[in-house]
Amino acid sequence: MKILLLGKNGHIGWELNRALLPLGEIFALGINELDLAKTKEIRHVVRSINPNIIVNGAAYTAVDKAEEEQELAMVVNGIAPGILAEEAKRCGALLIHYSTDYVFDGTKNEPYKEDDTPNPINFYGKSKLVGEQAIQTVDHPFFIFRTSWVYGIRRENFLLTMIRLAKEEKKIKVVNDQIGSPTWSRFIAEATAQILAKEAASIINNDLKHLRSISGIYNLTSSGYCNRHEYALEIIKFVARTTKKTVELESISSNEYRSKAKRPINSRLETSLISNTFNLKLPDWKLALNLVFKELLQN
Repeated sequence: MKILLLGKNGHIGWELNRALLPLGEIFALGINELDLAKTKEIRHVVRSINPNIIVNGAAYTAVDKAEEEQELAMVVNGIAPGILAEEAKRCGALLIHYSTDYVFDGTKNEPYKEDDTPNPINFYGKSKLVGEQAIQTVDHPFFIFRTSWVYGIRRENFLLTMIRLAKEEKKIKVVNDQIGSPTWSRFIAEATAQILAKEAASIINNDLKHLRSISGIYNLTSSGYCNRHEYALEIIKFVARTTKKTVELESISSNEYRSKAKRPINSRLETSLISNTFNLKLPDWKLALNLVFKELLQN
């Protein structure tokens, strides 16, 4: 198969570039090769490669900055995915796209299911929702994987920020009322690869009947939940074990934490649909985090 991967240097994209290797020939592009903000270039690039699969790992992910750069965030997260969906239909490719728990307002008391009504409370979430809707309006098979609290060993994310602060500060304030599932970018990439391998024959043969039957939105996160403070505490323990430096972790509410963009209180996503559809085993968030700790010690 020919796979067009966008966002090769991002959180998920970097891991996808490795995880997808066994599936075929990968055309991995970063922002320098294709900037999704330049929408006119998207059609030309897709048509020149004519892939079997388009994996969109690119996104505008600066949640707070999106409140100021709304036009840019909307083009990258909202408009570009719709163009990719149109081009996927034209060349008969399956589109893989990644979305977020931030399409929900976080007021539900239970984990969110795929068919719950979205209601984003920040512009980043709004732009991602527009992207989801744009893809769904194109009559062609797709997978949208909604994930949450994504972290990894590269680029800026909660894990690396906490490690840095733990080494630099004596006291760190972390909110205790936001609940979700910390999800390793490598797990997302490997789960994507497993699903595509399982459906490879249908993709190669362009079996639209089967692909339409499983096309849709799926929640893809680690299993289990924690709040931000509990998540940070695991990271602080790791830093203490490896550097012998201790830091005080103060628990605060979301109302006490100042940020330009609001965050959902409840970011829990129900994952039974993806588990049952693709026989996918989801790792416990703490187990995955400890695997990342081991990798950090090796680097």
